[in-house]
Amino acid sequence: MAFFFSRDTKVFMEWSEDSTTANTALYEIPVLDGFSFSQGTNTSEVTLSEAATSAGYSKRGRAMFTDSFAPAEWSFSTYMRPTKSGSAAAFASGEHSAANAHFAVEGPLWAALTAKDYDKACGGDFTSGTGTGGLAFDFANSNNVQVGTFNMFFVLGAAKDATPTSFASSGDVTIYKLSDCSVGSASIDFDIEGIAQIAWSGNGKTIEEVAALDTSTDNTAAPKGLIAEGVGTTTNFIRNKLTDLSITYDASESTGTLGSLGASDQAYSITLTGGNITIENNLTYLTPETLGTVNLPIGHVTGTRSVSGNFTCYLNSDSNSSMDLFEKLQESRGVITNAFDLAFGIGGSTAATPRVVVDVPKAHLELPTHSFEDVVSVDVAFHGLASDLSSATAASATNEVKVTYKVD
Repeated sequence: MAFFFSRDTKVFMEWSEDSTTANTALYEIPVLDGFSFSQGTNTSEVTLSEAATSAGYSKRGRAMFTDSFAPAEWSFSTYMRPTKSGSAAAFASGEHSAANAHFAVEGPLWAALTAKDYDKACGGDFTSGTGTGGLAFDFANSNNVQVGTFNMFFVLGAAKDATPTSFASSGDVTIYKLSDCSVGSASIDFDIEGIAQIAWSGNGKTIEEVAALDTSTDNTAAPKGLIAEGVGTTTNFIRNKLTDLSITYDASESTGTLGSLGASDQAYSITLTGGNITIENNLTYLTPETLGTVNLPIGHVTGTRSVSGNFTCYLNSDSNSSMDLFEKLQESRGVITNAFDLAFGIGGSTAATPRVVVDVPKAHLELPTHSFEDVVSVDVAFHGLASDLSSATAASATNEVKVTYKVD
């Protein structure tokens, strides 16, 4: 008998660049302690309720029926780890993209959150990110009824395997496959004393044990081999305390009687003490309800895309700081939709290596709430909105948020 320890587990994601087998690769996703995956069942209960017979006997039993398997659920956290490809071409020598292209170790998860295929999540170009602008996930191709589906493998006991290029379910190793997974949400927390990380969650169709998983880096065949670029380095972690926030009021995108916010743009100086950004796909998994059959989920459909979060800062009386922002929001009672451009420079926004920039170009801010502790602070909730909800143009209808990974 062998025990399995969570710290010996490795996670892999099998996904295609363009929905073809030829360009399907296996990506290693380093996860933190606290990961989980599970699947339940939906059941029906039939009960009896009758009066007593002349002998005083009354049937009062019940029967149970398994109607269907519920969608599998998975969740884990990863660090934010920007990196750069080496000198090889895409899929060559175990590398992800074009030579010297920006890359994110957890990039496949961002891509699956934002689009149906990996290349569409990168602006339609899988080998993008070769310039100074970094690798951007811009949600331009996220207005679909489905987002990316992929297979996920949890290899329990992987650290004990003597041949990590080919795991096999035997002895100290067990491989679980979650088929047809999708990413439901990503949540970034700003713990200023910690390392930048993302909490991921989603669903899948089924969970099953598989006999083997090939994790070799042979990229010459179809499907492609393992991509573990940036996993082995320790220079691509981000310190949250270096994070900065740029806030600019956008008068042209605000509606109603602008009041104290004014009719011209204004920048505000805010120093973060914490916060969160959450992106939700609000997925619904569909399952048939055929009688006499144990039904399985057939897939998902997307719901409303939601971008929301909050940021906290000390109450500061300097000009155009947190106190001014609070007062102007409080006094502008005729504003229907206020609009602020929020740019979070996670790890710093300039001349920092590595870093991630999360831009919310049209954020509607709620009234800040005060927290009266040793130092008085305020908490501001925000909602990322599209420029034009009714537009058929992706640049206007899907621009609630943009996530860019950069390495100098």
